[in-house]
Amino acid sequence: MKIALSIVPVILFLFFLYMMDSFKLVVKKQVVQGIVWGCVCALISYLINTFLLNTTGGAFSTLSLYLAPGVEETLKSLFIFYLIRKKRIGFMIDAAIYGFAAGTGFALVENLFYVYSLTETSMLTWIVRGFGTAVMHGGCTALFAVIYIGAKARGRKERLMAIFALVLAYLIHSVFNHFYINPVIQTVVILLFLPLIFVLIFRYNENRLQNWMELELSSEVELLKMIRQGRFSSTRTGQYLASLRQRFPGEMILDMYCYLQLYLELSLKAKRNIMLRENGFSLSREEGIGEKLTELGILHKRIGKVGELTLSPLIRMSYRDVWKLNLLK
Repeated sequence: MKIALSIVPVILFLFFLYMMDSFKLVVKKQVVQGIVWGCVCALISYLINTFLLNTTGGAFSTLSLYLAPGVEETLKSLFIFYLIRKKRIGFMIDAAIYGFAAGTGFALVENLFYVYSLTETSMLTWIVRGFGTAVMHGGCTALFAVIYIGAKARGRKERLMAIFALVLAYLIHSVFNHFYINPVIQTVVILLFLPLIFVLIFRYNENRLQNWMELELSSEVELLKMIRQGRFSSTRTGQYLASLRQRFPGEMILDMYCYLQLYLELSLKAKRNIMLRENGFSLSREEGIGEKLTELGILHKRIGKVGELTLSPLIRMSYRDVWKLNLLK
């Protein structure tokens, strides 16, 4: 019974978040990776915290209240840093789920450790640990992920917001450990407000995702249609590229044209896949996507940073635009 109370609630909460992903952006493999990383973090944290306790000679309460939250939140956040670096997170929805998965893995190992190391405890202790502490671990990392991916998508003050998000997760964790109010009341507050916060975040993010799809889709379809029908030169985009002949050699203009056409094609395929996932359709593996992505990468290197900046009025290459192409892999 102790094991069930200490680990089932956080698993159910993770499943609840996963089911809220209406666009099906989350990759199950990466959720599992997040849980595994959280488990590894718990073991590493135990070693680091034990080392700090032995070397500093401080009290266990000082470690629990001030040092351990910093160690644990930093380690859990590394998984989010990794996914963002690899362009595998695009929106707050998937960021929150991956972050909570890492916290879930951590909570599972920590609570199981206490189950087998603490013998004389009441059932209330395991209710607080399962519904309170465990969910707090997932919520802190999810909150960090949501704030950081928001800053990354906007391309503004990314490092500053990452530090702010990590400090905020640390403060919430530390305040929770202080038990300024009754632990049962803390647990009830978490169970009442955390789902509500995530529902509001997910609703807001779904609207943003829908708007992003609608705004880009129509313009990209029309532009690609013009290119394939041979009417590209009559468009403003075609006229813009033609005006660059005085600044760049012909080979460079050709590479930028090929890059533009291939990017539009792959971008539309990525958005098509998102819409298919949203409506519950399975995706069939499309031949040649890998080669086209490789070709796009080669063209990107050939046009360089100058070419990318030159094409920026025509196509955006923000973090989120690169992420959507990764969905095709």
